[in-house]
Amino acid sequence: MIRRLVILSIAALWLPLAAAAGPDAAPPPGPQELMQQTAQRMLTALEADREGYRRDPKRVSALVDEILLPHFDSEYSAQLVLGKYWRTASPEQRRRFIDAFYHSLLNKYGAALAGFTSDRMTILPFRGDLSSGRATVKTEVTTDDGKRVPVNYSMRSTPSGWKAWDVTIEGISYVKNFRTDIGAEIDQRGLDAVIARLESEAGA
Repeated sequence: MIRRLVILSIAALWLPLAAAAGPDAAPPPGPQELMQQTAQRMLTALEADREGYRRDPKRVSALVDEILLPHFDSEYSAQLVLGKYWRTASPEQRRRFIDAFYHSLLNKYGAALAGFTSDRMTILPFRGDLSSGRATVKTEVTTDDGKRVPVNYSMRSTPSGWKAWDVTIEGISYVKNFRTDIGAEIDQRGLDAVIARLESEAGA
């Protein structure tokens, strides 16, 4: 359930920043505004052809790549998931892991996005100090059985705007959860074997 909710929850996060540079340009959205705007953009795209997205998961993947991936801090998240193994990984291993990890998750759970509707998520009032460069946006996601699940998004300010790097569902961190699982697998099989498995799951 936790991993299935990860992709469904991440669906409401990222919006490409359209503001142009210049004195009259609007400031980039804060973390909560980013959440609200992106949820609407995702919903608009899905509602345009929901049945088509249900029938063709590859179209969902393309939609996620277009709307979500550019504003998910995939490198930072992957670095935290690998933990100590990031330091000894080669640049090529790092690149492959970042790509394979993201796409393996999408391949497994991306179909859940086709069922994402506006009544599934409630964005709670934001409380925090944005000057720190870190923020947590709290939401509640309604599951298929009607249960309301707390979902918190960890975000950080980057030169290209706010980006998400972790999702915590019912107190369980996406980064910590996968770091434990993948770390144990690397200890047993080695990093190259883990990357190869993820690439296989991603359809690479």
